[in-house]
Amino acid sequence: MEELTVDVLRAWARTALADLARARTEIDELNVYPVPDGDTGTNLYLTWEAACDALPKGELTFTEAIQAFGRGALLGARGNSGVITSQLIRACGLRLDENLPHHDSRMSEAAAFADALKYAADAAYGAVAQPVEGTMLTVARAAATGAMTAANDGKTLADVCLAAVASARQALTRTTEQLDVLRRAGVVDAGGAGLVVILGAMESVLTGQHVRVDVPARIPTERTDELSSEGPAYEVMYLLDAPDDKIGDFRQALAALGDSVVVVGGDALWNVHVHTDDVGAAIEHGIDIGRPHRIRVTHFDDQAHHHEPAPGRAVIAVVAGDGLAGLFAEAGARIIRGGPGRRCSTGELLQAIEQSQAPEIVILPNDQDSIAVAEAAATAARQDGIRVAVIPTRAQVQGLAAIAVHDPDRSFDDDVVHLSAAAGQTRHGAVTIAVKDAWTMAGRCRIGDALGVVDGDFALITDDLREAALQVVDRLLGGGGELLTIVTGRDADPALAEAVERHVRRQRKDVDVVVYDGGQDRYPLLIGVE
Repeated sequence: MEELTVDVLRAWARTALADLARARTEIDELNVYPVPDGDTGTNLYLTWEAACDALPKGELTFTEAIQAFGRGALLGARGNSGVITSQLIRACGLRLDENLPHHDSRMSEAAAFADALKYAADAAYGAVAQPVEGTMLTVARAAATGAMTAANDGKTLADVCLAAVASARQALTRTTEQLDVLRRAGVVDAGGAGLVVILGAMESVLTGQHVRVDVPARIPTERTDELSSEGPAYEVMYLLDAPDDKIGDFRQALAALGDSVVVVGGDALWNVHVHTDDVGAAIEHGIDIGRPHRIRVTHFDDQAHHHEPAPGRAVIAVVAGDGLAGLFAEAGARIIRGGPGRRCSTGELLQAIEQSQAPEIVILPNDQDSIAVAEAAATAARQDGIRVAVIPTRAQVQGLAAIAVHDPDRSFDDDVVHLSAAAGQTRHGAVTIAVKDAWTMAGRCRIGDALGVVDGDFALITDDLREAALQVVDRLLGGGGELLTIVTGRDADPALAEAVERHVRRQRKDVDVVVYDGGQDRYPLLIGVE
C-alpha cells in the first residue's frame, strides 16, 4: 500500500493488537526498568486495546479516525510504557493529519509518515521529565531517523516503513549496553521491544506480508546480581483536566517528588504518571492546577508479594448468545457478551473482576480470540493481589463442560485442575453457512455452502447443512465419547438438531445426548463431545 487511509489505520490497529497479544508474555519477562514489575507487555497491550476500542465503526474521515484512536490511547494508557506509547500515537496521528496530501500538503505519503515519526519521537522525549537513553524513547528516535533517511532518498511509503523497523530493531539490540540494569539482567528494553512489535505490524500492513517480530530472549550474563526494586514505592497515575500552559511547571514539580515522570496529552486533558514515595503530594500538585480523576495508585511491593486471599471465588464466562448466557448464569458464572462479530475487551473483563469483589477468579474465554484478552486481564488483576486463572476454553461447549464441574468448596488449585481437565477432554465442532467465497482448510467454498468445523478448523464443505452436521458429529465421535452436547443457534431450524440427535441415538447407543438452546449467531449448531 502506498497511501495512508482509514482502512490502513484500522488494519494496523488490528494487526498490532494481535501481535502484542502474542508477544505480551515475552515482553513482560524483559521488564526490569524502570521497575522490575513484569507488566510492560500487558500495559502496552491494554493501552493499544483501549485505542482500538475507541476507533468508531462505519464511515470516518482520516481526521476523525486518528483523533478517536489517539484519544482512546490517552484515556486508556497504563504504566510508564503505555503513557509514552499513547504520546507517540497521538503525536504521530496529529502530524500525519496535518501533512498528508489530502490536506493539500506538498509532502508525499512517505515523507509525511517519516516526518510524523520524527515529530512523535520528539514529543515523547518532551513528555518525559528526565529522558533516559536505552529505553523505548531511544528506539522511537532511531525509527524516525531511519525513516527520514529513506524518505530523503525518495523511497516509497513501504520502504520508509521497512527502514523505520530495521532501525528500531538495531536500536533495540543496543539498549542492553546503554542501561546498566538491562546489561546485568541480560535483556533489551521491554518498552522498546513493544514498540518494535507495533512498527512491525505497520510493515505487515503496508507490504502485505506478515512480519513476525520475535522478542529477544534473555541472554546469559556474567553477573548474577539479584535485581533490585530500590526506588520509589508507588506508581501514581491519573487523568488531569488542566490548562496546557501549566503543564511544564507541573511536570518539573512531579520530577522533584520521584522518577519516571511522564505527562502526555493536550487540549486541557492530560495523562499523568510518576513513581514516588509521596502519593498525596503527587495528587495535590494536580489539584493545584486542575482536576485529577481516575486516580490509580499501585504499591510495587504488593505486586511482588501478594498476601493470601480471603475465601471467595468468581467464574467469569464470555458467552455468545442469550441461551448460553442463561446456562452459564444458572451455573453461577458472571456473564460477558462475546461471540462472532463482538470481541470482548480486557476492560470489560477487568470491570467484571472488580465488580465481583472476589479474591479468586476463574475466566472462561470460550473462543480462541478471547484467550489473549483474558490473559491480559488476568495479568493486570494479579497486580492488585487477585488470584486469576484463565481456562483456555476455545469454544462455548468447552466452557459448558468446565462450568459443569466447578465446585467453589474445592481449593482454588484443585478447582482449576478440574475445570481445565473437563475443557481439555471436550472436542468441539460446529456448522455454519458460508457468507462469501473463500479458501478454507477444506478447500474453496462458495456463498451458501454448508461448512463443518472440527476443533476450530473448517473441515468439510457440502451443499446441505444437515449432511454437514452429521459428518461433524461422526468425526468428533470417531475418537470416542460418552456425552454429546448440541447447542442450537438463534435462527436454527429445530429439525436440524432433531436429525443429529436421531442419528446419534441410532448409531451410538452408548452416547448420551443433550440439547440446549444457545441463541448464538452465525452457527446453527455448536457441538461438543466429552
